[in-house]
Amino acid sequence: MPKLKSLFATRLYHAPLSEHGPAIDPDELANSCYSIAQDDDAGQDWCEEHGYPGYTSYASLTDLPWRFPIFADVVKSLDAHVAAFAEDLEFDLGDKELKLEDIWINILPEGGVHGSHIHPHSVISGTTYVAMPEGTSALKLEDPRLPFMMAAPIRKTGVREELKTFHSVPTEVGDVLLWESWLRHEVPMNMAEEDRISVSFNYAWG
Repeated sequence: MPKLKSLFATRLYHAPLSEHGPAIDPDELANSCYSIAQDDDAGQDWCEEHGYPGYTSYASLTDLPWRFPIFADVVKSLDAHVAAFAEDLEFDLGDKELKLEDIWINILPEGGVHGSHIHPHSVISGTTYVAMPEGTSALKLEDPRLPFMMAAPIRKTGVREELKTFHSVPTEVGDVLLWESWLRHEVPMNMAEEDRISVSFNYAWG
């Protein structure tokens, strides 16, 4: 009998943000995101210059936990989630820690997309969800081996989860997703009339 096993696993962490750290009021967090977006002229200018739909603070603000206490509470929760994920991944971190490198707001209006990308200078990346209106897009993950499948046939309909080429992750407000930063991901077009709001982040080693 042949022996079959799965190798080179790609791990995905999915949990309620409230499982660790202070309780976060999603309405307060959403209002804080809008308030920051309204006042962030540099971020608005960057989005306009680069054709970014909606708003992101990625290129303009580096001090969200200082600006609004609720973001400091979010980071406390994220630190604990990232530590749990690093334990699951069996990282040998030595005498260094995984530390927050960047945290930013994403407000994606109807019709907005966020193209496929990776976060090459980080170890763990993730998103926590602030507003997910009915019909909005789920995060889409790509099999990291895809560029090497030059002559492979497509997968059958109903293929097992671990063999899918792409995987969409349904999430709710208050969820947090974590993945290793080399994993390619995207946000397909937001088909809902309301804004899709999330807070994304990177953790680096040392």
